[in-house]
Amino acid sequence: MKGIQYLERKILNEQSILQWKERWKLTSKKVVFTNGVFDLLHAGHIHTLKQAASFGDILIVGVNSDSSVKRLKGESRPVHCMEDRIEILSSLEMVDAVMVFEEDTPLQLIKKIMPDVLVKGGDYSIETIVGANEVLAAGGKVEIIPLIPGKSSTSLIDKITKL
Repeated sequence: MKGIQYLERKILNEQSILQWKERWKLTSKKVVFTNGVFDLLHAGHIHTLKQAASFGDILIVGVNSDSSVKRLKGESRPVHCMEDRIEILSSLEMVDAVMVFEEDTPLQLIKKIMPDVLVKGGDYSIETIVGANEVLAAGGKVEIIPLIPGKSSTSLIDKITKL
């Protein structure tokens, strides 16, 4: 693993992130942050996560809690519970740490982490990326990864429901 090899578990909470943040600063590691629901992991997610990891040394993935997903996507979501989603994400080689956030956006988490690079998929613009202003003001970068057409959780759910 390229990032935080000294982490026994990749799943962090708000208290532990502050401790790790200090260690990362001491080692001059470049921290990358991305976030999402990651309800049904698919090739589009993997593409975005690989690209995000390439922008730095440590990739932290913020994951919406189940209650946050319900508020954003409706009562039928998430398909997979939060525990399953973070278990799957934390098992990926390119992901160094996973954090859950309860709010509808990861803004508070981004402010705590203050990553060097903030990454989102191509369905966002710089103006619509939560935390972009804060990261840019702190001297960081924002990267937008082009989406792979037809690779989304929504299109996958639609395909499954038509079976």
